[in-house]
Formats: sequence, C-alpha cells, structure tokens
Amino acid sequence: MQRWRGLDDVPGTWGPSVVTIGVFDGVHRGHQHIVTKAVGKARELGIPAVVITFDPHPSEVVRPGSHPPILSTQHYRADLLEALGADAVCVLPFTLELSRLTPEEFVSHVLVETLHARAVVVGENFRFGHRAAGDVATLAELGQRHGFTAEGVELYVHDGHSVSSTEVRDHVARGDVATAAVLLGRPHRVEGVVVRGDMRGRDLGYPTANLECLPYTAIPADGVYAGWLHAGGERMPAAISVGTNPTFEGDERRVEAYVLDRTDLDLYGRHVAVDFATRLRDMIRFGSVEELLERMAEDVKRTREVLGI
Repeated sequence: MQRWRGLDDVPGTWGPSVVTIGVFDGVHRGHQHIVTKAVGKARELGIPAVVITFDPHPSEVVRPGSHPPILSTQHYRADLLEALGADAVCVLPFTLELSRLTPEEFVSHVLVETLHARAVVVGENFRFGHRAAGDVATLAELGQRHGFTAEGVELYVHDGHSVSSTEVRDHVARGDVATAAVLLGRPHRVEGVVVRGDMRGRDLGYPTANLECLPYTAIPADGVYAGWLHAGGERMPAAISVGTNPTFEGDERRVEAYVLDRTDLDLYGRHVAVDFATRLRDMIRFGSVEELLERMAEDVKRTREVLGI
C-alpha cells in the first residue's frame, strides 16, 4: 500500500481511483463499513481505492484547544486501512488554509486534479468545505460536473445506534475497554516509547514497561487491566496498570505493563503498543507492600483467566 503525506506526495502518474474521506480515528466498525464499500467499488471498477484522512484532528484547527483524545496513531490507522484493502492512504495536513476551501475548491483540487476520482464513497452524514457547507448532495452535484459518482453509505448501527468515535472515546475514558473493543472490532490500543520509571516493579518481582504515551492519546480510566504488550513483532500477555501508584504516593499518571512470566525483557527506548482487553479493578491505595503484592498476584491470576492462558 502507498502512504502519502500531503498531496505533493501523490505520484504525478496516479490514475483514476475510488476515494473515501474521513478522519477515521480508530477505524471502528462504522469506518470499516464505509471503507469496505469503497474498496468494493474500486475492485468493481478495476482501479485503486484511496483513503483520505487528516492530521491533526480538524477540530483542533477550527477550534484550538478542542483536540479530542486520539484512538489510533497515524501509522496504526494506515495499517488498519491497509488490512481493509485500501491501496493508498493520503494524510492531508489539516490547516486553516485547507479548512477555508469551498466544497468546489476541495473537489477540484483534491478529488479531481490530484486523485482523478471516478467514484467517491463517504458516510451519509459526511460534511466538507468551509464551515461544513458541503454534504453528500453537494458532492453528487459536483460529481456530475466533474465526472465522478458520489455515494453516501448508511451509518453502521450497533445495539440500535450508529457507532461513532465519540462513543468509543467515552467508553475508553470510563475504563469500559471491553465495550470499546466491540465497537472497534479489536482491543483499544495505546502506543509509546518505554522510559525508565521508579524501577519499583522490578524490585517487587513484577518488572513493568512504563510507556511515555503520544500526545492526545485516549488513555483508559485509572485501574488495572488485562491485555497484551506488542514489541518487536511479538504479542505478549500482560497485566496493565493505569494511574498514579497511590500506594507509593505517586502523582504522575502512567501506563505500565507487566508481561506475564517475563523478567528478561529490555524494552527501554523501544516503541511498543499495549492492547486493553478488559478492566480488572479500580486503582487502590494499599496499606502495605505485602497487601499490594498479594493483590498483584491475584491480578496476574485473573489476567491469565481472562486471556485464556
């Protein structure tokens, strides 16, 4: 799959394509529904499927300070889109200049002149152009003028309502990562570089990877979780702690993962990912280290049960 950062990265020889457009944060089941439709249309026409997404989140540019928690990094998002069959992902830097393009200007410059769209597939609630002036009907009208079709796909419904990134973020923020996983179609993931912490976990017999998470990361509510740590192509079962370590008077919120039965890992300085399967308990302040160790042993036991290992 080709990955482009901005329109200048698109090859000058790029031919006709089917295009879908959206932030696609998290690539949840609703996004998957739209992208799959676009890929199907591309296969039908025998041309590539291109996904347009944006960075940073448009809300941060239009309303500074309103950047929502992010469900997926740009790289992981592209990986997920590739797995759905996308032939190219074009990340458009979202700027004030881009936000001020009229629907006609966006269509002419991005869809027609650069990507040579033959068909555009979007969600039925899609809006675009300055002050969100354009919708699917606008896109269809401009398509007639420029030689492409436009399709608004019905939103994906789960339990009687359409799936949205906002809903997924809400579940993650509450620590309900199990429901978030249902809406995402996979566990929620947090990524970051492993940095040195207090080294307390190693002293207690539970060495942890302490993640320095990326800005705006959607981090689950404080608590202990069962999940997996991904490093170097390996997926390892882990008990994950999110919080400030109140037993030791901590004041820095951290994401720390203990890989079960592994005390030999050296992950410092490496970029890793943590997947959250389910929440085991709240973050608790224990009266003694002995009480903490007893509960940590129980957390590991429950992690094994949850993950089936």
